[in-house]
Amino acid sequence: MTTAKEPALYGFRTAGSILAGRHALEQLPQRLHELGRFRRAAIVAQPSILRQGTVDRMMAKLREEGITSFCTTEVQQEPTVENIREVTDKISAERPDLIIGIGGGSVLDAAKLISVLLTDPVDLHTLIGIDRVARPGLPAVLIPTTSGTGSEVTPNAIVTVPEQELKVGIISRHLLPALVILDPVLTLSLPPQITAATGMDAFTHAFESLISNKANPLSDMFAMESIRLISRNLLSAYHDGGDLEARESMLLGSMYGGMALTAAGTAAVHALAYPLGGKFGIPHGVANSMLLPHVTAYNRDAIGGRLVLAAQAMGLAGPNLTEEEAGDRVILTLREWTRQLGIPQDLRAYGVSDGDVDALTAAALQVTRLLANNPKAVDAEAVSALYRKLLP
Repeated sequence: MTTAKEPALYGFRTAGSILAGRHALEQLPQRLHELGRFRRAAIVAQPSILRQGTVDRMMAKLREEGITSFCTTEVQQEPTVENIREVTDKISAERPDLIIGIGGGSVLDAAKLISVLLTDPVDLHTLIGIDRVARPGLPAVLIPTTSGTGSEVTPNAIVTVPEQELKVGIISRHLLPALVILDPVLTLSLPPQITAATGMDAFTHAFESLISNKANPLSDMFAMESIRLISRNLLSAYHDGGDLEARESMLLGSMYGGMALTAAGTAAVHALAYPLGGKFGIPHGVANSMLLPHVTAYNRDAIGGRLVLAAQAMGLAGPNLTEEEAGDRVILTLREWTRQLGIPQDLRAYGVSDGDVDALTAAALQVTRLLANNPKAVDAEAVSALYRKLLP
């Protein structure tokens, strides 16, 4: 007599508190009172946010509540281990008791890492991997200004290790922030190219979580809603950056994508994208966008039922949709999105040549944490073939 395999346990953690809605940033001082008493805040921001005056207005509101603050914009677009260390050292000299990150995924990831390094100044290399952060950091507030990484609600931070020409992950419950503020008004100024890349990044988080080997009822719920929101609003936000309703839906979709990957994890698209960012500086969302149609086609025979779910969430399903039809429609739509969003489908545009494929393949195969989530086994031959799809 055979018995059914017992399903694996699954769980979920996210930010301590989330405040969402138009002009939510104005509520920051009041929300801080709920977290504790703070005297000095370190604000980690993108230069563009500083230029817009958003940081100055935030600092003025904090000052009214008796909280002094200072701002750094020195986090790189793809922060390296050394960059994080240098910024941490400068912030440490100011002795803050609160970290506020406002910007895109790189800034939010950096803010999370800085918060823990300020309470435990270890070599960042020793934290690479899962659950290697020994203790909580300073309380952190994360305020995304792009609709892409979902970093504000994940226990993950990505950092570039130049000597390996690879982007790597640091995953720990201690990286979860105390407070997240989702204010879609802050995303209105995003240029079309960043809207496209970050939006496709968020979609990839949700899609890969849906087909991940670790997919579960919690991750499915977040992934499906993320896919639904992004599918219906990405092109609108791209073509009309002032469409606040589309921007709001994209920001929520991005957050749900972050929650989905927290519960299930991403897979081969991300594993192959990391070397493209680490070696050639290709923006993460762009790399994901380029790879997603091809990896989906590769996985197709292992994810038929999941492609039906994706098609339904994307608004592509008709009555009695077959797995074959779902696969065709999803892959065709992904390719059409990259075309409409102006995302290249040739790695040569970023300086990649045929001679780089072996090194890229070797680097991607090191990302075993994500490749293990892929629903179909991935070997060197498969990885090489996928990269060559983007070198027509």
